[in-house]
Amino acid sequence: MYKPSLIIGIAFALTAVILGAFGAHYLKTIFTPEILTSFETGVKYQFYHAFALIALGIYAKFSAHSVKWIHILLTAGTLLFSVSIYVLCYLKGTMQIGLGGLGILTPIGGVLMILGWAFWLMNVIKIEK
Repeated sequence: MYKPSLIIGIAFALTAVILGAFGAHYLKTIFTPEILTSFETGVKYQFYHAFALIALGIYAKFSAHSVKWIHILLTAGTLLFSVSIYVLCYLKGTMQIGLGGLGILTPIGGVLMILGWAFWLMNVIKIEK
């Protein structure tokens, strides 16, 4: 088991539930449907990667090789991707402020998540039977 992945995965899941409820019950009253859809995308990807990190923590029992790097890539990618979406939605939805430069963090986070999944795939392929 890789405890950091389990802890962060569970924390991501916990906060995704809270943010999802916050979006469904409060933010829908102040955000436009377009901004709310973006917010929900951040929550969905946070949830997907929460489950991935939990699975990675369990998977580490079978192969510890590269698990730390997969963990770092998935965690950093999720934080950059989802948190940048939340911040952008908040700024656009409540203050009508657009920070275009901050938007670059979202695709960087996406690339890190893709790399994490690619490293994990390579790791699984390398496992000897």
